[in-house]
Amino acid sequence: MVLLDRGYEPGAGRGADAAGIRDSMRTLPGVLALPLTFLTGKPHTDQRPVRLSPTAHLLNALLSTACGLAVTGTALTLGAGWLALLPLGWAMTLHGMRNLRMMIFHQCAHQNMWARPRQDRVLGRIIAATLMIQHFERYRTEHVADHHALHHMTLRDPTVQAFLVSLELHPGMTRRQMWRTVLLRKLASPVFHARFLVARARSYWSTASRTERALTLAGYATAAGLATWLHGWTFLLVGWVLPLTLFYQLSNTLRLCVKHTFPAATTTERRGKAYFGSLTNAIFLGERAPAPGLPLPRRLLAWTRWWTRMLLVHFPARYLVLTGDTVCHDFHHRHPMSRRWGAYIFERAADDRAPGRGWPPYREVWGLVAAVNLVFDSLAAADPAEYDPARLAEVSGRELFAAFDD
Repeated sequence: MVLLDRGYEPGAGRGADAAGIRDSMRTLPGVLALPLTFLTGKPHTDQRPVRLSPTAHLLNALLSTACGLAVTGTALTLGAGWLALLPLGWAMTLHGMRNLRMMIFHQCAHQNMWARPRQDRVLGRIIAATLMIQHFERYRTEHVADHHALHHMTLRDPTVQAFLVSLELHPGMTRRQMWRTVLLRKLASPVFHARFLVARARSYWSTASRTERALTLAGYATAAGLATWLHGWTFLLVGWVLPLTLFYQLSNTLRLCVKHTFPAATTTERRGKAYFGSLTNAIFLGERAPAPGLPLPRRLLAWTRWWTRMLLVHFPARYLVLTGDTVCHDFHHRHPMSRRWGAYIFERAADDRAPGRGWPPYREVWGLVAAVNLVFDSLAAADPAEYDPARLAEVSGRELFAAFDD
């Protein structure tokens, strides 16, 4: 596991590896610099910033979803060997859905999408109805009050509640036990996914107004009517419902497992920038590129291994789990109302070079598995009395599942 405070790496000197992993990739052609930055979530040293607007992020999410549906539709129409395109279509659709939820919906909840409360609220409500997630107004209230306040990573925080009750993880469990619980008892369980799906629907319908319910029903009835008329039920179920349910929930749960670390049992000071800044770290995807000057056979083997892992391990983790600005979630918790969130990668890098007064140095983890291990280890060492699941008996299962996406 690679866990780094900015400017520190044991045995390597100040700042050596914090920039070194990403900078090692500069041996590749310059045309790959920006794609590697978006893949890893970290720019190389002195890279010129690229600033995307909130609208550009919204259009990207919508375009990804539309292209995924088009690919799926083409595969189903042509059949035979073309069905091999289905995973590509699912991935693109899921990527768009997760960006809509994790980035666009999230910023709308902070009234920071366009900084126009009415427009942000309308967009947030549309996304909630389309993806069948927690009602926008309820999410906005809980997210700001319990996740971005003094209750962060306490029993009041929905993220903590989801860990302790929905995932059934608690202090004292080993890392292996936590992985086994998440992978086998949760992600591989039809019962878990069924409960999750029902809870998502209830978390929307229980708060939606009559007008919103009527419009949502009309929208789904229209989709069902078109599917019947055009003989497109297979496309609707395979292309839309499957990514929206099973695949979405797989991504959702893995994302939950890397969001925030739990405070150590010995931590006595539970307020202030230093404390809250220590609970979130960046999660970058990638690994050090092979060193130059290797003998030709070793060089070919090293680059083959590097490209294989970047494309088959780190890219899927970035594209399907750590979508949008989730790789730089620590920047959001330090600057939740930053109007420059669209350029999250470069804004986080700039803030990393000069953290604001009172904030601790940024931390970063390289790799999805390493990030999960870090969170699991922090929970294992947390105070069992403080994080006792028995103290959450009054919390409804519906709200716990709704909390997965904070």
